Amino acid sequence: MTSLPRPAQPPSSLSPSRAGDFMQCPLLYRFRVIDRLPEKPSEAATRGTLVHAVLERLFDAPAAERTAGRAASLVPGQWDRLLESKPELSELFAEDAGGERLARWLSEAERLVERWFSLEDPTRLEPAERELFVETELESGLRLRGVIDRVDVAPTGEVRIVDYKTGKAPRPEYAEGALFQMKFYALVVWRLKGVVPRRLQLVYLGSGDVVTYDPVRGDLERVERKLLALWDAIRLATETGEWRPRPTKLCGWCDHQAFCPEFGGTPPVYPLSVRPAESAPDARGRMEPARAESAGPVTVEGI
Repeated sequence: MTSLPRPAQPPSSLSPSRAGDFMQCPLLYRFRVIDRLPEKPSEAATRGTLVHAVLERLFDAPAAERTAGRAASLVPGQWDRLLESKPELSELFAEDAGGERLARWLSEAERLVERWFSLEDPTRLEPAERELFVETELESGLRLRGVIDRVDVAPTGEVRIVDYKTGKAPRPEYAEGALFQMKFYALVVWRLKGVVPRRLQLVYLGSGDVVTYDPVRGDLERVERKLLALWDAIRLATETGEWRPRPTKLCGWCDHQAFCPEFGGTPPVYPLSVRPAESAPDARGRMEPARAESAGPVTVEGI
């Protein structure tokens, strides 16, 4: 029996990805969260999911057996598991009758996994958590949620949050987007455990860079204020139905151009009840995506 689509619901929580969507383009947020429009799987995003799965599973082995060769050998099996859980991913290579593209793609995933060993030594790591789902509710009622790739805890109790990226490290002037995600996680951990993480670490496998940031309480308080303002803007857009597109260079990669006014499209009929925008003062100003705050000291370590 084919399951019926779930009825549209107002947003009830915020994750780093969805916060990033709204800051990038409020209409994109609507398409993903409220309309839940389907998106085609991409080779790059799927490769990232595969590499994350391999790095998570590698820590199941005893420390001495966590070698580059073992990690690379996990790639085919983890790809099979991924296909089993998400059969739609087979569409990526539907026209690859000879399997050449798939073989190259798997080899690229193996190279990314092997590069990780030049950046970190898994034989000396014993993560406290892997692929950790976290969720907390702020005093305002806003629920924050996300999945942290790895949490390391030192014998002294200091916490390090680690995130793997299969792309290249951005130039310093564009680093705040990724750091925002990490500060989001740090805020959730702080609110859950009462401990400010000692270090936030981004491992860029595509370029062989490690970016670190050591947050302080003031950083997390600023992120919390930013998220509250962002949530106010999301709630206002939800109530009024006014989700404005924000054209950028990233529009060329968007799956929803057919529904976007910037490309001559028309969004689907809004599935939620609305109230007139005129009843909300300063609606226009509050609908703008939040601006990124300037980052504090960031350290970039090459190979």
